[in-house]
Amino acid sequence: MERIKTKGGGGIFSRAHSNISGLRTHNMATKIIYFTVNGRPERAEFPLDCPAQDVKDLFRAAAEAGPHDILKLYNPRGNIVNISLSLEPNSPNSCYKLEVVAADCNSAEIAGALGFDLFTMEKRLQGLEKKILMEASETPAVVYEMKKQVDSFREKLESVEHLSWLGLFKDLSDGTHKPSPFYHKRTLHKTRKECEHWEDAEIMVLLQVMYTDLDFIAAFNIEPEVLQQFLFEVYRRYNNIPFHNFKHCFCVTQMMYGLIWLTDLKSKMDSIDLLIMLTSAVCHDLDHTGYNNAYQNHHCAVAFQILEKTESNIFRNVSMDQYKRIREGIIKCILATDMTRHNEILNKFKSILPAFDFNNRDHRDVLMMILIKVSDISNEARPMEVAEPWLDCLLQEFFNQSDVEKLEGLPVTPFMDRDKVTKPSSQTGFIRFVLLPLFIELANLFPCLEQHIIDPVRKALDYYTEMEKALEREKQNRAQSENAAKSKETAVGPQRPADSHTDGGSEASQPDAQSTVGRTA
Repeated sequence: MERIKTKGGGGIFSRAHSNISGLRTHNMATKIIYFTVNGRPERAEFPLDCPAQDVKDLFRAAAEAGPHDILKLYNPRGNIVNISLSLEPNSPNSCYKLEVVAADCNSAEIAGALGFDLFTMEKRLQGLEKKILMEASETPAVVYEMKKQVDSFREKLESVEHLSWLGLFKDLSDGTHKPSPFYHKRTLHKTRKECEHWEDAEIMVLLQVMYTDLDFIAAFNIEPEVLQQFLFEVYRRYNNIPFHNFKHCFCVTQMMYGLIWLTDLKSKMDSIDLLIMLTSAVCHDLDHTGYNNAYQNHHCAVAFQILEKTESNIFRNVSMDQYKRIREGIIKCILATDMTRHNEILNKFKSILPAFDFNNRDHRDVLMMILIKVSDISNEARPMEVAEPWLDCLLQEFFNQSDVEKLEGLPVTPFMDRDKVTKPSSQTGFIRFVLLPLFIELANLFPCLEQHIIDPVRKALDYYTEMEKALEREKQNRAQSENAAKSKETAVGPQRPADSHTDGGSEASQPDAQSTVGRTA
């Protein structure tokens, strides 16, 4: 049996499960964790009070991973968990599963697909730091800040809380890939600010990961630098507005990515259809101005302006027939996000649903339109801590538009009027008559979606229904209080001042100057 001790002295892992009982690093209580690395059984043991970093180093040693590699640990249920002192003890029959996501980043598939790796970035920073230190005798604050950002990004990539919110995880079972729920099962205490913790450049890296994870890089010969330039051009063409911004683009794309895995579309549809859907999600609101209008044609035009440039054309290595199909598909999907076509598309889907055939091109086209519609308006399927702040941002855009319409004497769009619309009233009808009918029909084709998009939307409907009732009760109570106050004033009658019986002297007849100013101000 091989035993290896980490450099910090905080624990030991064993190369075999046999004959290891009683293994101790100190004369104190320890915790034992059984896990596998690439199918190889391992056993880690560490004191209950050892430093958290020692625990991570222990697992790195077991995986033979370097200090710059990214590790993921799955519990026996297939969910990703933090490598920490809080790991639940287990038995050899219910092992954790340890994976090295990016070992030897210079040659790893994901690093090659993304076009860079953290190790190279750190080596460059170290070289710059030494050079500056020799010339300036001290390390400038900017270098410390750059190092801090690199460390922060690695921490985010390894953090369950952050990535579980983004829904980038898939449960892995032996031999097959099974898509996971969108969110980690433990309660999320995060808000829309969680997304704000990610820099835009980091979000672009996560979008690259989606293209890589769905095998688009290899299947369509997409060069990493071209994908990076494409996403940068997309980023530049999303405006800094409350809702329809680059982070909304990311959320819609993330939802599309999650739906593809949850419904196992990779086994049911061509890769080119999946590429169309993911790219349509990325481009669906390009150059949105924040005003609700039929901008879908403009979004399409901007997308193909980006793709006209060789350096940002991610489809430049596909055949002419493939490009024609991709172009038609993207246009069809983006135009499907126009809510004026909602009933038309939903009714068409309902009509083909009883005999839906994945081999039928027309059926697949309608499904693709449904999937991007669901992704586009899917916020209420997210945790309420995430969904409600996004709703606030959407209402801000709506109210801004109605304010402009009022100022210009134009007809005011009813559901955008801040004088008539409340947060709950805007959502109850939308959820009841738009979201649920759409989501239910999609779940009729994919029953596995029931718990992921329908159950949370029903909870959201209950939440906003209760909020609406509370606001109505408050309104009624306020009205009753005002009526009671008026009734009291009427019963008492107007009060005359005590000196009103004196003769009409100048002081008695002059009103108070200060109170007059107050009433007329």
